Amino acid sequence: FLGHKAVYRMGFAMAAFFFLFALLMVCVRSSKDPRAAVQNGFWFFKFLVLVGITVGAFYIPDGAFTSVWFYFGVVGSFLFILIQLVLLIDFAHSWSQVWLRNAGESNAKGWYAALCIVTFIFYAASIAAVVLLYVYYTKPEGCTEGKVLISINLILCLIISAVSILPKIQDAQPHSGLLQASLITLYTIYVTWSALANVPTPTCNPTLLVRNSTGSVMTSQPVTTWWDAPSIVGLIIFILCTLFISVRSSDHPQVNKLMLTEESVAGAGGEAAAAESGLHRAYDNEQDGVSYNYTFFHLCLLLAALYIMMTLTN
Repeated sequence: FLGHKAVYRMGFAMAAFFFLFALLMVCVRSSKDPRAAVQNGFWFFKFLVLVGITVGAFYIPDGAFTSVWFYFGVVGSFLFILIQLVLLIDFAHSWSQVWLRNAGESNAKGWYAALCIVTFIFYAASIAAVVLLYVYYTKPEGCTEGKVLISINLILCLIISAVSILPKIQDAQPHSGLLQASLITLYTIYVTWSALANVPTPTCNPTLLVRNSTGSVMTSQPVTTWWDAPSIVGLIIFILCTLFISVRSSDHPQVNKLMLTEESVAGAGGEAAAAESGLHRAYDNEQDGVSYNYTFFHLCLLLAALYIMMTLTN
């Protein structure tokens, strides 16, 4: 398990680095705070700090480190999955809002048709995935945990879909609908698949048989496979969520409050003045207030590091 130990130490170094900066950036309100310069600059020195922590992590004695850090990874990964869920909901809301706005402005029914088609594709993929999970990850006799897990998540997805079209929900969130529910359903089925793919029972987990197919039958140690299908899909979702959180500008105050972000209006005047004069200069748009919470940003990266660590080590 040398590979697992190396990944755990890399994950520990990344988590420690982001935790250090999360503490350092507590209560930074604007760029006038000297610590804001550390957040937005000094990249070479921050890289040296990360390298130093990484080197030091490899000198941690084995002992109980791996088993204890495993539980930190489990908790951190779970929290990051919740953050991914919030980002997916926000993305689906923004997607639906833009298409409905385009449909209203252009009086074109094509946008409504596109929403229906995308929603149908998401639900069709979810239904197909559920069928495949029942076929490959359950047996007529046994695999009770898998049957229960798939069934519970399927019921919850049906409830979410029904709730999303209730009149009270539509009154509170006019842009809410089946598009968001279908995307969350598809993501829930993926998380279910990822969980079932790590069941240690070979009869209930065909993925495990594929992982060990290249190993010797007589070996007593399980074969470590880094790039199985659930891990690849998980990393793709992680990259997309990271890109989205980097460019997102949510119109939903509830999401902004939950993610500790807000739309920054500071610097808008400077940008307009620069545009009028034809000059393109860099300006400080956080003198009156930061556009996002620095501490929360680093805590999200900490959880992301733990999520990647657990994804790579299955």
